[in-house]
Amino acid sequence: MPGVNLDLPLEVFSALRLGPEEFVRELRLAAAIHWYQRGDVSQEKAAQIAGLDRSDFLLALFREKADAFAVDMEDLKREISRG
Repeated sequence: MPGVNLDLPLEVFSALRLGPEEFVRELRLAAAIHWYQRGDVSQEKAAQIAGLDRSDFLLALFREKADAFAVDMEDLKREISRG
């Protein structure tokens, strides 16, 4: 599996009170949520980015008070007008 190295100042870890491994988990989850909410990745792909299965990703969205379902308002309007 490809890896990514990220050099960060030690102050980052102490400011967040996280060790490097926990920081990486949080960073992966934050990126996954961000890209999912922007519509860049599917829910399944976001879960993979976060290193979670889909149900755990949904629980993480709930804990983070993030929307679990992204809705494109234009698509929704088209669906309603067809009804």
